[in-house]
Amino acid sequence: MLVQLNEARKLNHQEVVEEDKRLKLPSNWEAKKARLEWELQVDEKKKECAAKGEDYNRVKLLDISAEDAERWERKKKKRNPDPGFSDYAAAQLRQYQRLTKQIKPDMENYEKQREECGEEFYPTSNSLLHGTHVPSKEGVDRMVEDVEKQIEKRAKYSRRRAYNDDADIDYINERNAKFNKKAERFYGKYTAEIKQNLERGTAV
Repeated sequence: MLVQLNEARKLNHQEVVEEDKRLKLPSNWEAKKARLEWELQVDEKKKECAAKGEDYNRVKLLDISAEDAERWERKKKKRNPDPGFSDYAAAQLRQYQRLTKQIKPDMENYEKQREECGEEFYPTSNSLLHGTHVPSKEGVDRMVEDVEKQIEKRAKYSRRRAYNDDADIDYINERNAKFNKKAERFYGKYTAEIKQNLERGTAV
């Protein structure tokens, strides 16, 4: 009887410890665990395909049904890549991500620099590399070209209307000019004849 009681206490204690562990885990632990298991399966599948000499992407597509593929395509089309303007920080982040996506690193030059610098390539607090790097002419030209493209694109997006010197001045200030444009848009066809008569000086 005492042995059974001790065993029950032991099991109860183990259960309490396990429950405490589960409670201390983050709320999305199950999803993370499932994701990690899926990634492990994908890695194993890739290794299998590499061993057989098959292309993993092709093998993966063979397992996907037509319905799943269609659903995935519809989901992809629904996703709006441009969420529009929310604030300047978000706009700046999107611009940075767009620009960095275009950058293609020059791996040959990278390896060459690493060989030249040796251990100094990975600087520490005692390294004196500051100011010693001189960018290549090609790199500078590439940067200039990129900046010019940005300026050109920005100029196209400008919303300021070009001022027309030849247009008739029929306003006394900017607000009045906007009002006149609206009035012309709505009532221009009805008042065209009166305007012409006024300009000729034949109005009664």
